[in-house]
Amino acid sequence: MTAFILNTIKQAKKLIISVIGFTVLLIGLAMVVLPGPAFIVIPIGLGILATEFVWAKNLLKKVKSKFQKRKK
Repeated sequence: MTAFILNTIKQAKKLIISVIGFTVLLIGLAMVVLPGPAFIVIPIGLGILATEFVWAKNLLKKVKSKFQKRKK
């Protein structure tokens, strides 16, 4: 019973992080064509998603490295 509850809590946490992360990411993508700081909001959305998903962590690393190369 306890393992079932822990599994359900983990799934709920992952779902909440997914919804928030994808919402922030989609808002950032919309800001590419709409007025707003897309270059700040998109990495924030990826950072939220990176707490649960490996693909988001890898994509965030690529974005960071491109930003650092462009900055120099």
